[in-house]
Amino acid sequence: MATTVLPFKISVLLFVRNSRGEILLLLRNRAPNRGRWSPPGGKLEMDRGESPHECAIREAREEIGLELSASELHCFAIISEKGFEGSGHWMMFLFDCRRRLDILPAAIDEGRFAFYPPEAIAELPIPETDRQALWAIYHRHREGMVLLKADCRPGTPLEVMVEEDIGAAVLGCRKRVSD
Repeated sequence: MATTVLPFKISVLLFVRNSRGEILLLLRNRAPNRGRWSPPGGKLEMDRGESPHECAIREAREEIGLELSASELHCFAIISEKGFEGSGHWMMFLFDCRRRLDILPAAIDEGRFAFYPPEAIAELPIPETDRQALWAIYHRHREGMVLLKADCRPGTPLEVMVEEDIGAAVLGCRKRVSD
């Protein structure tokens, strides 16, 4: 059986809140996720040897005009996605921004921004993987650190498994995100 080789990409997502606890989202103009709301972020500049923290700092500056230091970011999850939309594999680093942003950033080529209360996000057009897993990961793990893998291949049900979590590691168990 022949296996299709897919490219591997590395990206970051930034979870930025305002002082009211609303989350900054970007209505994306480009693939992936065109026409859907998602957290700001972008791809690592791997040819420069950019680290995930450096990428998150650069993306915050470029996309939302926020100058951050590494100490203002908390990497709370790393997700390895297999076969996202059948076009590639992704390693995503999820960062919680500890600095609040109360000014709505101006629109950029990638799309326009808005703040939403957490309870309103499920009603928005968001990527299906975000609906099924990302927001649960954010709400459950943003104060800690978790490593996950996700099978996102078309035609298969989305399966997200916790590979390591401080609490799960202590208990010596593995669990599904939905558990």
